[in-house]
Amino acid sequence: MKIALVVDDEPLIRRKVSELLENYGFDQIVEAENGQEALLLAVTHKPVLIVMDVTMPVMNGINAAKKIGIEAPAPIVLLTGNTDAQTIAEARDAGVMSYLVKPFRDEQLYPAVELAMHQYMAVTSLQDQVTKLEETLETRKLVDKAKGVLMGTGLSEPEAYRKMQKLAMSKRKTLKQVAEAILMMAD
Repeated sequence: MKIALVVDDEPLIRRKVSELLENYGFDQIVEAENGQEALLLAVTHKPVLIVMDVTMPVMNGINAAKKIGIEAPAPIVLLTGNTDAQTIAEARDAGVMSYLVKPFRDEQLYPAVELAMHQYMAVTSLQDQVTKLEETLETRKLVDKAKGVLMGTGLSEPEAYRKMQKLAMSKRKTLKQVAEAILMMAD
């Protein structure tokens, strides 16, 4: 189910954006009138898109974007009348993916939404790749240390690695788990 969250303290703008998003194929539109409410709804509903105003009571859109990015990440399109450099920099630093200046024309929302969602998927994919590479590097370091321990018992490097592979297969463990066990026994 494609859920979008629309956040603005002006009910007419919320309604306009909600109707446009329904036309773009969103199944459910959740609405909030301030950043604090947006954060709660984002955590509860896990929207695939958030369209949010900047200037709102209780919590502004930029602070809400920062918190949402930590607690319920989603692509965010900011709607605002603010075009000053500081607001744009704060929005960028908060993880906002697109920015639309009020008043906007209906046809301007779709490109902003598409770009935000595409950028979000690209960034998320890169973050996943970085995480996997970090795990691979950590495993490699542990395996090399464990090989060193085994080589200290008189095994050659290929023999030490092969022994670790056999242990991993026979115990149904990963090489990382076997390396950690060898290193713990060596301490």
